[in-house]
Formats: sequence, C-alpha cells, structure tokens
Amino acid sequence: MRLRNLRSFPFAFLLLLSAHLCVAADYDPESVYEFKRQRAVDLFAQNRRLEALPLLEELVQTNPKDDAMLVALAASLVDHAATLADPEAAGRERLRARSLVDRALDLGNTSPLTMNLSQLLRQLPASGAIEFSADPEVEKAMRAGEAAFARRDFAEARKNYANALELESGNYTAALFMGNAYHKQGRFAEGAEWYERAIHINPDVETAYRYYADMLAAADNMSGARSMLIRAAVAEPYNRMVWRELRAWATLNHTQINQIYIGVPPPLANRPSAKQQPTPVAVDVWQVYRQVRASWQTGQKFRKHFPEEQEYRHSLWEESEALTAAAEAAEKLDAEAKEAPLVSTDQSVTLLLKLHQQSLIEPYVLFSLGDAGIARDYDAYRVKHRDKLEEYLDTLVVPQVP
Repeated sequence: MRLRNLRSFPFAFLLLLSAHLCVAADYDPESVYEFKRQRAVDLFAQNRRLEALPLLEELVQTNPKDDAMLVALAASLVDHAATLADPEAAGRERLRARSLVDRALDLGNTSPLTMNLSQLLRQLPASGAIEFSADPEVEKAMRAGEAAFARRDFAEARKNYANALELESGNYTAALFMGNAYHKQGRFAEGAEWYERAIHINPDVETAYRYYADMLAAADNMSGARSMLIRAAVAEPYNRMVWRELRAWATLNHTQINQIYIGVPPPLANRPSAKQQPTPVAVDVWQVYRQVRASWQTGQKFRKHFPEEQEYRHSLWEESEALTAAAEAAEKLDAEAKEAPLVSTDQSVTLLLKLHQQSLIEPYVLFSLGDAGIARDYDAYRVKHRDKLEEYLDTLVVPQVP
C-alpha cells in the first residue's frame, strides 16, 4: 500500500476541530486539560505533528472520549511511523492509528478527516507495512525522504525524493512528495511544477490534484482549488475521499455540491398511492425508457455490445441509450403538443431534457448512477471524454466560488 494519501487532507483537516477550543483562566483540572488541548490543536494546525504527539498521548490518556484528539493522535502516529527505522514497529504504529480512528468513529466523529483516515488505514495489510517501490534502492530513498518530511526537514526530504526519481523516473509518489515538500515551505511555484509532473506520470490518480488544490487554497485561490478537485473527481470518481474533499471545499466557501438525480418512477402497477401517479407525459416517456432497458436485459443487445462477457450487467451504454430514447420521446411529445410544452410540468423529464440537450447524459450516468456494472465502463470512457466529464462537474455539480 502507498500512503501518499495519508499526508494531507486539504479541506477535511480544516473541519476537524469544531468545539472545545477555549482556554480557561483558572488552572483546575478541566482548565489545565483545555490549555494543553489548545496547545496540541495549535501544533497540529501548523503540521507540527511530532511536536504535538506527546501532548496528544497525554490528552487521550486523560480523556479517551475526546474524539477529535483521538483523530489528531492517529494522524500524528502515521507521521511518527515514517521516522521509525524498524518496519515492524512502524507497522504497529499505523495499526494503532487505525484503532484510534475506529474509537473516534464509535464516539460519533464522522468529520472528513476521520472518514479519510479510516478509508486509508483500512487498506493497510495485516502487518501495517507500506511500500513505495519494488526497487530496494528506491524504497530506501523514499523511506529516508518520508522520515525527513515528518521531521519537517524538507530540504533533506527533497534530496531523497530526487534520489528516488533518478532511479525510477516514473515514480508517481516521489514526484508528488517533491511537490508537497516545496508546498510546505511556501514555495508554491516549484510545488506546482512537481504536482504537474505527478499528474503527467499518472493523470488517473486523484492525489496530486487534491494536494495541488490544498496549495491553491492556501494561496487563497479557491477557484483554482475547485478546478483541481473537479479533475480529482474525474480521475477517481468512485473514491469517496474525493467527494468528501469537494463537500468540505463547498462548506468552507459557504455553498454546497449539487445532487443531480433523475427520479425514474416505477411502473404504474407498482404505484398504490394516487399521489405517486406521474404526469401524462411522464407515463409515455418512462415507458420508452423501460422498453429500451428491457431490450438490453432480455434481448441480444448486451451480447452484441459485450461479446467477451458471459453474464449480463448494467452498463453505461444500456442506461445512456434508455435515457436518450426517453429524452427524444419527450421532445417529440412537446413538438406535437397543441398547447404549452408538456415537459415543464414534470421535473424529472425536464432534467432529463437538460442533460440530453447539453450532451451530458453519459457523464450523468457514470457519476450519479455508477453502480458496480456501470463503473466497469468508466476508464474506457474517460480515455476519450475526459473533457466531457469535467464539463459535467463544472457546469452542473460543483458550484462556482460565491
């Protein structure tokens, strides 16, 4: 497992510590705790996690139900693990971090940082070990770089990442961490160059875009951060971390991510309530939709489109064809209407037509309906239509900075 994701949570981190940050004047046990807690929060906010670690250990021992401190301790232990020469000891440290996050979750902490840490630490092998390269020399250089980075010796970290890249020029993580080391020193132009290099090495990994977004946000360029997070979502649309970061970005900018969803009604026979009855135009439109889907499920269409696949699955092409046919049926009904357009009376059909007219039905299917079957079609579609996927998120899903 590569722990490149565990280093930075651009917007999730900013939303972690939401309460109990006051410092009391009187030094009773509770106020002493709050004083130390504030100091730990300040150090953690400055990314001085190794310095925060002893305080966090004390705080968690004093109050094991302080869920925010449990998460901060877990993140700090991940940094500390990078400084340990013994791989087994480092692995145990990461596994302990995972157990702390689990405790925070049990206490109800579902902050973006908590959820991101949980997602990533769940991917650890049983030993808690990580690997940066199959080449032992590259692995050695990367581990030395990570240890230096955790100590905030960014010049030494860059030296080691550069050594790794000399040996393995296509190492995504080394390029990513070079950018992050410059970023942490406030050298944003150089950081941007290395983030771009990581993106060039592999444009289909979300992490460099997300780190780049973090850096742009630090420079108060929220529009630029937005663009990078959109590109991150196109790189890995089914990675929940990306969407947590987008929602956190939206919260910080006092807006919210738009939920785009066409509510396809069930057949009339399955509607017991009169309130569930669709408008007349919707009956005809969704009947066309269901007919097309049935032709894929019971006829030859699936086998013709996927001759190498033995079993039927829900696909991008089935759903897109059915929605497009429904949209064309709605357009025809409107064209034939003697009075005002009919589709404006049904919100689902109106949204369907909007997507159809903007040629965005396929991105909608991939992002909003991406079940296990549809998700299998994503990579091949992205190869030819990355710009269309970005357009969909840019125009319909992610709001502009207010």
